[in-house]
Amino acid sequence: MPLLTVLTAAHAGGAEFLPDTGNSVFSQELPDGWEVEWVVQEDGAASTDVRERLPDDERVQYSADEARLGPGITRNLALARARGQYLQNLDVDDMLLPGALTTVIRIFEEHPSVHWAFGQAHDLMPDGSRKSFPPWIPPFGLMPAGRLTDWVIEHDGNWPIPCAGIAYRTASLRAVGGWAALPVGEDIAMMAALSQITDGWQDEAVTWLYRQHPNQLSRHPEQPSWSVIARRFALQRTAAARLSSLSLTGTDIDPQPIAHVGQFMKTPAHLA
Repeated sequence: MPLLTVLTAAHAGGAEFLPDTGNSVFSQELPDGWEVEWVVQEDGAASTDVRERLPDDERVQYSADEARLGPGITRNLALARARGQYLQNLDVDDMLLPGALTTVIRIFEEHPSVHWAFGQAHDLMPDGSRKSFPPWIPPFGLMPAGRLTDWVIEHDGNWPIPCAGIAYRTASLRAVGGWAALPVGEDIAMMAALSQITDGWQDEAVTWLYRQHPNQLSRHPEQPSWSVIARRFALQRTAAARLSSLSLTGTDIDPQPIAHVGQFMKTPAHLA
């Protein structure tokens, strides 16, 4: 039975939002025959703050880093456990809107050349209101390989899409190494490679809510300096992909054998 993974990097500071996040996942109506799993990876030691807010549901797969490793590494540890052929990223404080997963499944099923896809986002304000904004990089539909990175290069390394809400072919995400090991901008650094070598899709449907609140990681005092480094790293990665003439064209990849690689590996005795 086809499976889609929703991946969430969680942390105790955002645990209060997990019930809303989980409800937005499990209230999704999926196409006939499809199933969803929610892979939650906690950045830090396992905490009751996170675990007690997760539903008692066999579709939830929880694990913890047992150290503070940052969002990029935390997502990659979750990616190692993902079993779905498609993967929707969803931050701990954000929410999917009705029809979100059906939208990305439809895109991938109808457009075999597309490796990543996203819908529009609304800001969810602290008072519960929603704020919309127009797309920075129209038109909607197919986004050929390199078009997004062309825009980024022309706009001083700034990114015109909400990378926190992108869905992927899971095998394609693994092929570019997952998320970058950066304190911020781990998603744009990954997309700097993936969008350079594969086609994507921008859908006009509003599919998720980006929650604005005082404890967002993006409000960290070091965010400005980290952001500059992340944008530079992303530009360097795009340049390297172009100079290397990298390409990723195949989509007929069965994700199940990949997902099961190494599942029975154990810690070597001398490291246990």
